Amino acid sequence: MLSQEGLPESQASLVRATDLAKTFDVSAPWLNRVLERQPRQLLRAVDGVSFDIPRGETLALVGESGCGKSTVARLLVGLYEPTRGGFEFDGQDAHAAFKTPGGRQLRRRIQMIFQDPYASLNPRWVVEDIIAEPLREHGIEIEPVALRARVDALLHSVGLSPHDRVKYPHQFSGGQRQRISIARALATQPEFLVCDEPTSALDVSVQAQVLNIMKDLQRERGLTYLFISHNLAVVRHVSDRVGVMYLGRLVELAPKHTLFDSPRHPYTRMLLDAIPKMHDTGKARTPVSGEVPNPLNPPSGCAFNPRCPHVNERCRNERPVLQTIGGVRVACHAVEEGRI
Repeated sequence: MLSQEGLPESQASLVRATDLAKTFDVSAPWLNRVLERQPRQLLRAVDGVSFDIPRGETLALVGESGCGKSTVARLLVGLYEPTRGGFEFDGQDAHAAFKTPGGRQLRRRIQMIFQDPYASLNPRWVVEDIIAEPLREHGIEIEPVALRARVDALLHSVGLSPHDRVKYPHQFSGGQRQRISIARALATQPEFLVCDEPTSALDVSVQAQVLNIMKDLQRERGLTYLFISHNLAVVRHVSDRVGVMYLGRLVELAPKHTLFDSPRHPYTRMLLDAIPKMHDTGKARTPVSGEVPNPLNPPSGCAFNPRCPHVNERCRNERPVLQTIGGVRVACHAVEEGRI
């Protein structure tokens, strides 16, 4: 059976963001602005981001801190209301649905794994209460014996013992806490998981264990992931496609192997050049040059132009749009004109 996109139903896009934008008013209080004659200040954290994620696949969003990755994550789970654009989940307008009585059913299907397992778990609750909370909240399981059995099964699915249910978060390591966070996210049997840098607070050896659990769960349950990270080595391990963000906008979107083997955008190249490579021992690494511009006062034209080695006058005056060039979605005048 084919979807409206002409793809097999199993490959149809479960998630589609269209021109998604979020602007925050970060102005000083009104009286201060009047006395100091200052204008309002608006921060465009996300500025027109569009992508889709087929069922069962992982899209990773990467970029330096402050590029808008986590804001996209919060937009997709309904923690933020978009300033512009929309987000469709399984063919329906998700933000409109979140406001209706049926929004609870949609929230069961979309869950989030947060970045810091030390902050995202209630320190006063035992693990059983932490994992059982969404089951009770959504009325999935209320009867105590069945609830405990469900919690035990969820703990087992992330490699923890059912006996751990009586412990408090402080009795676990960082990696174990993140497994508890994953078990909690899986409690409502979601189809889509938004993972906001879920391994960045963990040691490298523990990161691999958590990532392998997430990949196994994706295979077993057919999960769809949006994976937010600034670690390109992690992204290479977990993703099917990669979107590179810079100052609130997508600058490149490509299949994983295409992006890592032949990056197109100068910013993507700069990020990849900074990664240590096994066979380049002793070779000087190329640092990510320059500073991210002030997002309250971004450069005109292409936001990357102050750091770009291929900049010309068009780059300084005209903002590039994300377009398909050679099978890759890229927003760059130099690529479009064949200068790189």
